[in-house]
Amino acid sequence: MAYSVEMLNITKDFPGIRANDNVTLQVEERSIHALLGENGAGKSTLMSILFGLYHPEEGVIKIRGKEVHIEDPNVATKLGIGMVHQHFKLVHNFTVTQNIILGMEPHQGPIVDVHAAEKKVEELSKLYGFAVDPRAKIEDISVGMQQRVEILKMLYRDAEILIFDEPTAVLTPQEIEELMQIMRRLVKEGKTILLISHKLKEIKEVADVCTVLRRGKLVKTVRVANTSEEEMAQMMVGREVNFHVQKAPAKPDDVFLQVENLNVKNTKGVLGTKNLSFELHGGEILGICGIDGNGQTELVQAITGLTKVESGRILLHGKDITHYSIKERTDAGIGHIPEDRQLHGLVLDFNLDENLVIHNYYKPPFAHSGILNKKAIRVNAERLIKEFDIRSGQGPSTPARAMSGGNQQKAILAREIDRSPDVFIVVQPTRGLDVGAVEYIHKRIIAERDKGKAILLVSLELDEIMDLSDRIAVIFSGEIVGTVDAKATNENELGLMMSGSLRKDGQQPHTSTARRNA
Repeated sequence: MAYSVEMLNITKDFPGIRANDNVTLQVEERSIHALLGENGAGKSTLMSILFGLYHPEEGVIKIRGKEVHIEDPNVATKLGIGMVHQHFKLVHNFTVTQNIILGMEPHQGPIVDVHAAEKKVEELSKLYGFAVDPRAKIEDISVGMQQRVEILKMLYRDAEILIFDEPTAVLTPQEIEELMQIMRRLVKEGKTILLISHKLKEIKEVADVCTVLRRGKLVKTVRVANTSEEEMAQMMVGREVNFHVQKAPAKPDDVFLQVENLNVKNTKGVLGTKNLSFELHGGEILGICGIDGNGQTELVQAITGLTKVESGRILLHGKDITHYSIKERTDAGIGHIPEDRQLHGLVLDFNLDENLVIHNYYKPPFAHSGILNKKAIRVNAERLIKEFDIRSGQGPSTPARAMSGGNQQKAILAREIDRSPDVFIVVQPTRGLDVGAVEYIHKRIIAERDKGKAILLVSLELDEIMDLSDRIAVIFSGEIVGTVDAKATNENELGLMMSGSLRKDGQQPHTSTARRNA
């Protein structure tokens, strides 16, 4: 059997942790090979070794049967290896083409031949059905399109072996389906794909072979077609995983949060939410469901104080907080798990223990007379690390920047859930988390609801919205087009509402969308 990639007996150590422990990975040519494992299992480390970002302590790497030493990403690129990272590496005020050619610009004499590069990018885009505009600026295109730019960047450099690190973590369901089609097309064209993912459904749909890692060690390599999702989940976490959320019926209390006729502008200066209104009760989870870019971001930023409200009101326990500062809202009892964990969730240059007390570092026991109590801060971090299974090489003193995306997410969840605020704004809470961690986080969110807290859940994962929510409010084009009982709806009804083809608020459906979806 011909292998594109062989990583034999790879061992990699970081201070205080063995990330890869004698791992062997063999990837067949023209296949999609998935790497599955919990957060901190060593998947991204293994792929970073293949891409030349890290060097192993022990082990051999072979590309197309020949032993190689990959000193850095430039060597990997010459060997035909490309990588799309979980957090994209794009310059936002550059065009698509400028990003793709960065570092290997074609020249016509002393001048960069952008026209020739644009032509090549256009040809590649057409060949793979990407529909990417080579002249568009990165800041003006969707996240799904940005990912396609990252893939084009690899193809422009003639990559034959493509590594995708959690590629669907930031995509809508529609974009995920398009990405799956792109992957199949790439394999048909002779490429080999290595896919790091937590999502069993996606692995089942697109991968040929799956290698499972647990705590840095190889568990098993299996043929995906012959293995169920339940079996893969059990290999991954070492125990049986319950895929369905167990919860008692909600017992709604008083209205905790009221949003009235909210108008908020988006980054382009047009209204992202339009006269949007809803009520959130204590003891319930209200899911906000919609295709990405329909006003969810503007709504959350308005409630949490990250953006200015044009008109309308936000009431917390009947008190108008529309013009409160972020700190005033936090102190009043609003908790927030943000959409962008690196931009709004963590201070990346702070250590883990500092990030875990970021809201109350100035209060006892963490400070006395303005002096930080380092011991209390460390003890708090040790408790939360254990409770939420946050895996970090140096424990409480690990810089947030050095942690994996999934463990950064767990740190934010630990901090916010531990505060137990009255109103909890939860955005994409399980993005980038493995099935074991997802199960645990869902239980903790339900536990907060059962304590009488009010939870606003914003997620692009339809399964998560339907499993966790008691009521579901569907947002389309900045408006709530209907609120339904989670037990009495289905994916088809929600899908029609999300596309604007069906309304349950007494208004007529959006005519152009309704016609397009008819």
